[in-house]
Amino acid sequence: MNKGITKTTLKLPFVTEGGARFEQPEVAYKTWGQLNEARDNVILICHALTGHAAADEWFAGIFGDDNIADPSKHFIICINVPGSCYGSLGPWSLNPKTGEPYRADFPEITIRDMVRFQQLLLDQLEIQGIELVIGGSMGGMQALEFTVMDRRIKTATLIAMGKAHSPWAIGISEAQRAAIRGDSKWRNGFYEKDSGPVEGIAAARMMAMITYRTPSDYNRKFGRKLQNEDGQFQVESYLNYQGDKLAKRFDALSYILLSRAMDRHDISRGRTNAEELLNRVEIPVQVIGIDSDHLYPPSEQVELASLFPNGRYHEISSDYGHDAFLIEFKQLQSIVKPFTEIFQILTY
Repeated sequence: MNKGITKTTLKLPFVTEGGARFEQPEVAYKTWGQLNEARDNVILICHALTGHAAADEWFAGIFGDDNIADPSKHFIICINVPGSCYGSLGPWSLNPKTGEPYRADFPEITIRDMVRFQQLLLDQLEIQGIELVIGGSMGGMQALEFTVMDRRIKTATLIAMGKAHSPWAIGISEAQRAAIRGDSKWRNGFYEKDSGPVEGIAAARMMAMITYRTPSDYNRKFGRKLQNEDGQFQVESYLNYQGDKLAKRFDALSYILLSRAMDRHDISRGRTNAEELLNRVEIPVQVIGIDSDHLYPPSEQVELASLFPNGRYHEISSDYGHDAFLIEFKQLQSIVKPFTEIFQILTY
């Protein structure tokens, strides 16, 4: 994941919605391609909950010649959000007041904080225009806020999320956080990163993997097949593997911070209502749903698209559920590429 990642510090302070202030915070990002003279041939990719700046690893299918993100034509950038554990400011950054990591004392982060953090880097890089901002799930929430918060955005593609986090999604997130808080690593509210097992975040990931996929996908992939002579089902083995895999690469404190940020996602929070707010967004906005997504059902995307004066809805057909936006790249290409090409014709 570190291949090609740039780490730097922001020159201006980062201040959260809650008023926490960070002087010269660290930021990790990755770029592909070259900026043009006008510094406006930019594609901004926003990552999801456990994602990171190396978008060519988890969003590989949108990269390449004549693809959505073409490094020969575009300057593509993905920025690791604050609160994550992949190089940007987060719970394991040092607190200058104590000289120790923030740990659980790291302040609450919102989706709007993530956008402001990225804007500071985009300003620092003297980015003048962004042809497309694209993201799915938590990345889509950021992309949605960018349409409201940043005048440089020319088009947006929002995938597999809605105008606000639903009670269903919030409940699932809280169950996952409860598993993490029940881990033996938590002692009197203090998280010990390097002690004991990692059952909590592994269990949280196992729950998530069920909500990210579908019954038909699991039936096809596993059925009722046994993994070993001990009577373990293949699906049990798969979920344990996925839980252990995430526990080795991701941090429990980051999981709690970012999932809470997703729960607070509501485009109208502290503003006018969503209808009035998004009706002011004049840029073309493409909203993509997935017909089998149980976590963020297509009705949420249909509603979101209808709130933009230049919004349009498209749907991916897949048995993979919510994860389809990270798998069905041919469909994604066939939907997004014509959308961006129409914009380019109208603009140039």
